[in-house]
Amino acid sequence: MTNNTIKKTKKTDNLKTNEKKWSKPLMEAGWTAIPSILIEQQHKLGLDPIDINIILQLASFWWYQEKLPHPSKKRIAERLNIDPSTVRRHIAAMEKKGYIKRNYRNDEKKGQRSNEYTLDGLIQKATPYAKEVIAEKKKQRDEKNKRISRPRSKAKEPIETNKTK
Repeated sequence: MTNNTIKKTKKTDNLKTNEKKWSKPLMEAGWTAIPSILIEQQHKLGLDPIDINIILQLASFWWYQEKLPHPSKKRIAERLNIDPSTVRRHIAAMEKKGYIKRNYRNDEKKGQRSNEYTLDGLIQKATPYAKEVIAEKKKQRDEKNKRISRPRSKAKEPIETNKTK
């Protein structure tokens, strides 16, 4: 089996696992990858539920690293069922924290376009939390391996006594 075949098999296995959890129609309709650390450490990062939902919305438009997401604030607001001004305020606050950077897009014929968003700041600020989790998992794995590989004490052989028959 080649490396590509193994990789494709693993991806297929993961998809099937996710289909078992979420159902085939839901997975076929589309899915978004998001690092768990953002969910697990949202409080430590100072992100409220609306911030997380906006990040999820941006992530759902971001499939390639070099092609930045650029949904309109109106579209994000419609998806979240909130006012566009709420989206603007939250994006501005996350930009002030250094999590998001807005890149203005302008079209000569159509004028101002929806902003592109980079999440580099969020990635940078979440990375130390991810490294902590990775280190903790490694420590636990090492401790488990030590327990497993620890030589077991041999039970003492029973002492034979001279019994007369």
